[in-house]
Amino acid sequence: QVQLVESGGGLVQTGDSLRLSCAASGRSFSSYAMGWFRQVTGKEREFVAAVTWRRRATYYGPSAKGRFTISRDNAENTVDLEMNSVKPEDTGVYYCAAALHTADYSGYYYNSDVYDYWGQGTQVTVSS
Repeated sequence: QVQLVESGGGLVQTGDSLRLSCAASGRSFSSYAMGWFRQVTGKEREFVAAVTWRRRATYYGPSAKGRFTISRDNAENTVDLEMNSVKPEDTGVYYCAAALHTADYSGYYYNSDVYDYWGQGTQVTVSS
Protein backbone atom coordinates (compact mmCIF):
# COMPACT_ATOMS: atom_id res chain seq x y z
CA GLN A 1 0.00 0.00 0.00
CA VAL A 2 1.27 3.46 -0.92
CA GLN A 3 -0.23 6.79 0.11
CA LEU A 4 0.53 9.86 -1.98
CA VAL A 5 0.16 13.50 -0.99
CA GLU A 6 0.79 16.31 -3.46
CA SER A 7 1.80 19.86 -2.58
CA GLY A 8 3.13 23.00 -4.22
CA GLY A 9 0.19 24.03 -6.36
CA GLY A 10 -1.08 27.57 -6.52
CA LEU A 11 -1.75 30.59 -8.68
CA VAL A 12 1.10 31.72 -10.91
CA GLN A 13 1.52 33.92 -13.96
CA THR A 14 2.46 32.94 -17.49
CA GLY A 15 6.19 32.34 -17.72
CA ASP A 16 6.67 31.60 -14.03
CA SER A 17 8.16 28.47 -12.53
CA LEU A 18 6.50 26.16 -10.07
CA ARG A 19 7.62 23.04 -8.25
CA LEU A 20 5.18 20.35 -7.29
CA SER A 21 6.10 17.69 -4.80
CA CYS A 22 4.59 14.31 -4.00
CA ALA A 23 5.31 12.65 -0.68
CA ALA A 24 4.84 8.91 -0.54
CA SER A 25 4.35 6.73 2.48
CA GLY A 26 4.11 3.01 2.73
CA ARG A 27 6.40 0.21 1.85
CA SER A 28 8.59 -0.21 -1.18
CA PHE A 29 8.23 3.29 -2.60
CA SER A 30 11.44 2.80 -4.54
CA SER A 31 9.91 -0.17 -6.37
CA TYR A 32 7.25 1.95 -8.08
CA ALA A 33 7.40 4.01 -11.19
CA MET A 34 6.03 7.45 -10.40
CA GLY A 35 4.03 9.66 -12.65
CA TRP A 36 2.29 13.03 -12.83
CA PHE A 37 -1.00 13.61 -14.57
CA ARG A 38 -3.19 16.67 -14.83
CA GLN A 39 -6.87 17.09 -15.37
CA VAL A 40 -9.16 19.91 -16.32
CA THR A 41 -12.82 19.68 -15.44
CA GLY A 42 -14.72 17.93 -18.19
CA LYS A 43 -11.61 16.47 -19.82
CA GLU A 44 -9.71 13.24 -19.48
CA ARG A 45 -6.70 12.96 -17.26
CA GLU A 46 -3.57 13.85 -19.26
CA PHE A 47 -0.15 12.29 -18.83
CA VAL A 48 2.54 14.80 -17.89
CA ALA A 49 5.66 12.88 -16.87
CA ALA A 50 6.93 9.65 -15.31
CA VAL A 51 10.15 8.34 -13.79
CA THR A 52 11.05 4.68 -13.28
CA TRP A 53 12.57 3.35 -10.11
CA ARG A 54 15.45 1.26 -11.41
CA ARG A 55 17.07 3.19 -14.23
CA ARG A 56 15.35 6.43 -13.31
CA ALA A 57 14.37 6.77 -16.91
CA THR A 58 12.12 9.75 -17.50
CA TYR A 59 9.23 10.11 -19.90
CA TYR A 60 7.27 13.23 -20.79
CA GLY A 61 4.00 14.04 -22.43
CA PRO A 62 4.08 16.38 -25.43
CA SER A 63 3.01 19.41 -23.41
CA ALA A 64 5.75 18.88 -20.83
CA LYS A 65 8.76 18.19 -23.03
CA GLY A 66 11.41 20.87 -22.76
CA ARG A 67 9.64 22.73 -19.96
CA PHE A 68 9.02 20.28 -17.12
CA THR A 69 11.43 18.03 -15.25
CA ILE A 70 10.48 15.06 -13.11
CA SER A 71 12.80 13.74 -10.43
CA ARG A 72 12.59 11.36 -7.52
CA ASP A 73 14.41 10.86 -4.24
CA ASN A 74 13.96 7.32 -3.02
CA ALA A 75 15.65 8.10 0.28
CA GLU A 76 13.15 10.88 0.99
CA ASN A 77 10.21 9.10 -0.66
CA THR A 78 9.41 12.08 -2.84
CA VAL A 79 8.89 12.78 -6.50
CA ASP A 80 8.95 16.34 -7.80
CA LEU A 81 7.77 18.06 -10.93
CA GLU A 82 9.64 21.22 -11.82
CA MET A 83 7.50 23.32 -14.13
CA ASN A 84 9.12 26.14 -16.07
CA SER A 85 7.72 28.68 -18.51
CA VAL A 86 4.20 27.78 -17.51
CA LYS A 87 1.29 28.64 -19.78
CA PRO A 88 -2.43 29.09 -19.14
CA GLU A 89 -3.02 25.69 -20.72
CA ASP A 90 -1.00 24.13 -17.90
CA THR A 91 -3.87 24.96 -15.57
CA GLY A 92 -5.47 21.96 -13.94
CA VAL A 93 -5.39 19.59 -11.02
CA TYR A 94 -2.10 17.74 -10.89
CA TYR A 95 -2.09 14.20 -9.60
CA CYS A 96 0.79 12.07 -8.47
CA ALA A 97 0.53 8.34 -9.21
CA ALA A 98 2.47 5.16 -8.51
CA ALA A 99 2.76 2.11 -10.76
CA LEU A 100 4.09 -1.20 -9.49
CA HIS A 101 4.49 -2.75 -12.92
CA THR A 102 6.83 -0.92 -15.24
CA ALA A 103 8.02 -0.99 -18.82
CA ASP A 104 10.80 0.53 -20.87
CA TYR A 105 8.78 2.54 -23.35
CA SER A 106 7.09 5.88 -22.90
CA GLY A 107 3.67 4.88 -24.21
CA TYR A 108 3.17 2.57 -21.28
CA TYR A 109 3.14 5.47 -18.83
CA TYR A 110 0.62 7.51 -20.81
CA ASN A 111 -2.08 5.09 -19.73
CA SER A 112 -3.57 6.03 -16.37
CA ASP A 113 -4.79 2.44 -15.93
CA VAL A 114 -1.27 1.16 -15.24
CA TYR A 115 -1.05 3.22 -12.07
CA ASP A 116 -2.07 1.55 -8.85
CA TYR A 117 -2.20 4.49 -6.44
CA TRP A 118 -3.20 8.10 -6.78
CA GLY A 119 -2.96 11.21 -4.67
CA GLN A 120 -5.77 13.69 -4.09
CA GLY A 121 -4.31 16.27 -6.44
CA THR A 122 -3.08 19.83 -6.18
CA GLN A 123 -4.54 22.75 -8.15
CA VAL A 124 -2.32 24.74 -10.48
CA THR A 125 -3.73 27.88 -12.05
CA VAL A 126 -1.76 29.90 -14.57
CA SER A 127 -3.05 33.36 -15.29
CA SER A 128 -2.38 35.08 -18.59
